[in-house]
Amino acid sequence: MKRYLLLPVVLLSMQTYAQKHQLIIGTYTNTGKSEGIYVYDFDAKTGDAKQKSVTKGVQNPSYLTVSADNKFIYSVNESGASSAASAFSFDAPSAELKFLNKQSAGADPCYIIADKKHVITANYSGGNASIYGIEADGSLGALKQSVQHTGNGFNPNRQNSPHVHMALFTPDHRFVLINDLGKDKVYIYKYNADAEKNVLTPHDSVAIAPGAGPRHLTFSKDGKFAYLLHEMDGGVTVFSYKDGSLKKIQDTKITADGFNGENGAADIHLSPDGKFLYATNRGSENNITIFSVAKSGLLSKTGQVSTMGKGPRNFVIDPSGKFLLVAHHYTNDVVVFERNAASGALKDTGKRIAVGAPVCLVFAPIK
Repeated sequence: MKRYLLLPVVLLSMQTYAQKHQLIIGTYTNTGKSEGIYVYDFDAKTGDAKQKSVTKGVQNPSYLTVSADNKFIYSVNESGASSAASAFSFDAPSAELKFLNKQSAGADPCYIIADKKHVITANYSGGNASIYGIEADGSLGALKQSVQHTGNGFNPNRQNSPHVHMALFTPDHRFVLINDLGKDKVYIYKYNADAEKNVLTPHDSVAIAPGAGPRHLTFSKDGKFAYLLHEMDGGVTVFSYKDGSLKKIQDTKITADGFNGENGAADIHLSPDGKFLYATNRGSENNITIFSVAKSGLLSKTGQVSTMGKGPRNFVIDPSGKFLLVAHHYTNDVVVFERNAASGALKDTGKRIAVGAPVCLVFAPIK
C-alpha cells in the first residue's frame, strides 16, 4: 500500500520542480542603478520571482547566453572601443557565477550566442562579429575570427556605417545569420564548426527595405520560417527557410495603421507552442504587439498592449508559456504578464522585478 501512496507524492514533487526556473538578467551598469548580472528563482505557477544572487564588477553585461549544459554563462561587456566578452562558470543550485576570463571584442557588442565549440558576439558600433573558441574549462579562447562588414545604408543619421545587431544559429546549425541594421541586410554565413580560423564563410545575403534597420530574428520551432523585426520602420518580414536560403513571403508592421510616432522596435519571440508571435516597440510606443501565426507561417495582428514601462528591450516567455516578462531599460523593472494560451492575449499581473537598467532576460533550468 505504501508504494501506491508514494507515487502521487513523487509526481507532485516532479511537477513542482518543473515549475521552477532561474531567470538570469543582463543589465547596463553604467547607469549607476545596476551592479551586474542578477539571478532570480522564478515560479512558473505563480509568476513570483526571488533574487538569489548578483555578480558584481561586470561592466555592462547587457546581453548574455547560457550554455546548453547549464554550466557556463557568456556575457558581452558593452563599452565602446574597450568592449569585451566574458565567461563565467555557473552553479545552478546556488545560482552563483564565477568569473573565468574575458577577451576583447569589437566595439559595443549587443548580442551573444554559444554552442559547444564557439561563442559569437554581434558588435554594433564595430560593424562586425567576433568568434571565439571555447576551452575545456568553459573559458573563452583567443579570438579566432572577426567578420567585418563595410559600407552604409539608406539613412545617413542611423546607417552611415555597418551596425551588426544579432547573430543566430539556424535551426539546422549549418549556418549563422547576422543582422546588419546599418546595411539593411541579413547575411548568411556557413558555419564551419571544426575550423581553426574561418569559422564563418560567406554563403548568401538578403536585402531588406531601405531604412528598415533589421534588428532581431527568430525561427519557428520546425525551422521552416523566420521572422525578422526591423528597428527603424517597425516592420516584420516573414521568410520561409531551407538549406541556408531565406525567401520572403510576407511584410507587415507592429504599429497601428496611421501611426506616425517614433519607432524603436526591439525584440521578437514566438510562444512555445508556435501559435503566437510577440514584438516590442520602444520610441514613443512602449508597447508589445501580438500576432497569430497560421500553419503557412503568415501573421495576422490580434492585439497590442502597453508594456507598463519605458524602454522595453528584451522580453522572454517562460518555458511553460504561462508568463511573458518584459525588461524596461529606463524604468528599471521587469513587468510580468500572464499569457492566455488560447488567444495569445496578455494581462498585467501587477508583479514587478525591481532591477536597474535590465536589458536581457534568459531562463535556465534549476538542476
